[in-house]
Amino acid sequence: MQNSVTEFVLLGLFVNKEMKLLSFIFFTLCYLAILLGNFVIFITISYSYLIQQPMYYFLCHLSLMDLGYTSTIIPRLIRDLLAKSKTISYNSCMTQLFSLHLLGGVEMFILVSMAFDRYIAICKPLHYLIIVNRKRCNLFILLAWVVAFWHSIAQLFMILSLPFCGPNQIDHFICDVKPLLQLVCMDTSIVNCSVIANNGMVALVTFLVLISSYIAILYNLQRYSSEGRRKALSTCGSHIMVVVLFFVPCISTYVPPPSAGNNDKEFSIFYTVIAPMLNPLIYTLRNAEMKNAMQKVWSRKIDLLFNVNI
Repeated sequence: MQNSVTEFVLLGLFVNKEMKLLSFIFFTLCYLAILLGNFVIFITISYSYLIQQPMYYFLCHLSLMDLGYTSTIIPRLIRDLLAKSKTISYNSCMTQLFSLHLLGGVEMFILVSMAFDRYIAICKPLHYLIIVNRKRCNLFILLAWVVAFWHSIAQLFMILSLPFCGPNQIDHFICDVKPLLQLVCMDTSIVNCSVIANNGMVALVTFLVLISSYIAILYNLQRYSSEGRRKALSTCGSHIMVVVLFFVPCISTYVPPPSAGNNDKEFSIFYTVIAPMLNPLIYTLRNAEMKNAMQKVWSRKIDLLFNVNI
């Protein structure tokens, strides 16, 4: 069947004008917080001794992914809240679909790498520097990109092979797989199973693996001193908060079939906006090393700027 749709209409979050205005202000502030917070983390780690530590090396990459991931979604969301025309071309829609799954997938596997780093640091401390060296860290980052690329390209090719011949209104604020499947002019039962397997089950299994690793970490903390347990719990607590904020809404979105009629848009807000916004706060306010590094790096930069102006 031939594809006759050249553009889609994103229905967005709200119909009410007052809610649209409030949402415009809210999401604009959220996006500014995401840009500022993740930029500060990226610069702080890049220009401090923390870049030599695997955990912060991964955190630096996570901040980059948050910046890229949210920039594929939030600017258009903000624009559509006040725009009269919410159309998006077919090609732009497919580009957004590919980009958000690519960058979101990389972020997901970076979180796995961070959990692995904490597991080795706490459960096998004597072998930590040998196991989690820079070469292996780079390998994890490369693997995250490769796996995420194949995941997102599979999503893209699946959607490109489907016919869109009539309705073009997407009941969402982004071009994603599930809302697009509701517009396809054919039976999508088999495709729905593929989406659940490729998105939902991958997210669910990854989440269970992460939770299992943190349970193992908490179990091994029994042999640490009270100070060691406090420091380890503080670090792992930050990771667990990020994992829950990202994965639970993601699982709630992708595990149920597209016909389930759940609140996909509401759940999507958590892993596309809220989690990336809270990541910098979670990793800095609960982390003395990050706060010390931020103070040193930004004090140097302010002093340098002040001296240049003089």
